[in-house]
Amino acid sequence: MSSAKRTVAFFLMLAFLGVSLGAVYKVGDSTGWTSLGNINYGKWASTKSFHVGDSLLFAYNNQFHNVMQVTHNDFQSCNGTSAIASYNSGSDTVSLKRPGHYYFLCGVPGHCQAGQKVDVLVTPLSVGPSASPSPSLFGPTPANPPSEMLAPGPAQSSASSLTSSELSLALGLVAVYVFGFAF
Repeated sequence: MSSAKRTVAFFLMLAFLGVSLGAVYKVGDSTGWTSLGNINYGKWASTKSFHVGDSLLFAYNNQFHNVMQVTHNDFQSCNGTSAIASYNSGSDTVSLKRPGHYYFLCGVPGHCQAGQKVDVLVTPLSVGPSASPSPSLFGPTPANPPSEMLAPGPAQSSASSLTSSELSLALGLVAVYVFGFAF
């Protein structure tokens, strides 16, 4: 039994140290991904704070809509013909794996032009304040990044969902409560 306690404690402590899942954001909140109802997806995205490790959930009727991940230029021109990725299940989850802009639109003719598109700015997950930015895992950041990459912008407001740091803290406290300090 002692071995089982240690294994569980080990995984809970990993969660406490920040190895956990990010927040999941349903695009458009209760309305979902649609061209009806004058949804302002730009305004929706501006009320969220997206971080690396978070996910977007696109919920929609796949008989009438789809999701295309596109470049900045294709986003601006509502062109979904050369998408980076396309989704059409009606319930698609996209993991936000890197900082920067992610651009999505509906590829059904006229829907993007009607406003069914969203630009999501993803920021690095920060553990706490630091004096300098942390180095990238993929090498140095280019001096002049393309428009698809992270661009400075105004700070985003906090999300109303449980963040990974809150989840980690809660799981860590549970581990201490259940197992105590003596393993």
